[in-house]
Amino acid sequence: MKSFVPVPQDSDFPIQNCPYGVFSTKDNPRRRIGVAIGECILDLSEVAHFFDGPLLKSNQDVFKQETLNAFMALPRAAWIEARSTIQNLLSDDVNTLKGNPELRSRSLVNQKDATMHIPATIGDYTDFYSSIYHATNVGIMFRGKENALMPNWRWLPVGYHGRASSIVPSGTPIRRPRGQLKPEGTNVPSHGPSKLLDFELEMAFFVGGPATELGHPISIENTEEHIFGVVLMNDWSGKHFTSFTFSLYIYFVFFSI
Repeated sequence: MKSFVPVPQDSDFPIQNCPYGVFSTKDNPRRRIGVAIGECILDLSEVAHFFDGPLLKSNQDVFKQETLNAFMALPRAAWIEARSTIQNLLSDDVNTLKGNPELRSRSLVNQKDATMHIPATIGDYTDFYSSIYHATNVGIMFRGKENALMPNWRWLPVGYHGRASSIVPSGTPIRRPRGQLKPEGTNVPSHGPSKLLDFELEMAFFVGGPATELGHPISIENTEEHIFGVVLMNDWSGKHFTSFTFSLYIYFVFFSI
């Protein structure tokens, strides 16, 4: 499959990989949903009426929202239908968009002219401690080699609650967090900026699908029905605070800054 939109040889966004996002432009500051294709963005609000399949015909408004939440709340079958429609619109073999210069000029935006935004309203954020190498290295720092991994690590899905409101898009300046510090040789902590600002490159998953009922968790076998998408995430934390606050009951202090 080939797109009529020019795609550089080294592009991450051929027609086979058109990730969703939310963007705005100087001439239109309203946030819109789009997909990347080559060096462009296809504005889905301009082509929403083409999503006329059995699952999306009555849900075209989800592509006119300022976040992906409404679309993400639809079942996975609707996501698959949308992907098929998008690839059809961008295909070199289909004239729907290719043969309509006026619509192309309205719906295709150059990525360099766009500002990207957080694509969804994030209600909650959990940071899973799932890398044995990372967990071992951190354990050695705090407990030594002999007790690097806690006995429950291999059995529990260890995770920490994070502050969803502090999630920001790439390019946002990061402010060094402040918190309680307890230098060696002192008994009373002081308050100040972290001197050990840690970052971790992680994979983050956006979870969607119809809402579940209270008391009815998603089974492992059904997980794929709820994973909407994957992004790269830079996870920042003030590690200088952890030597004083590293306790099962007060992880909140350094993972919620």
